Amino acid sequence: MKVKRPPKISNLMNEVHRYLQQGRYLDTRHAFERQLERQISRMEIVQVLKRGYHEKSKDTFDKAYNSWDYAVRGKTLDGRELRIIIVIEYNILIITAIDLNLGG
Repeated sequence: MKVKRPPKISNLMNEVHRYLQQGRYLDTRHAFERQLERQISRMEIVQVLKRGYHEKSKDTFDKAYNSWDYAVRGKTLDGRELRIIIVIEYNILIITAIDLNLGG
């Protein structure tokens, strides 16, 4: 039996802002490791999630977890352009952070 994909969140940034206001966001281990490796701070990630935009063309479906990974792109206060990959369940789970100025 084929499992049906859940629908994508249509108003992603509204949901992201609501979760941020409630302090409901967590790093995955992978995200934490990439933040250290790429010297991306938690504050920069929150800045992008607050001020960025949903980069729909970079969303992917994760079959293993039967969930959507969403891409949010934006600039930090000092002009660094980042892409943040998140999953929204009971919290925002930050999957990874990519510095687009360095090519990933």
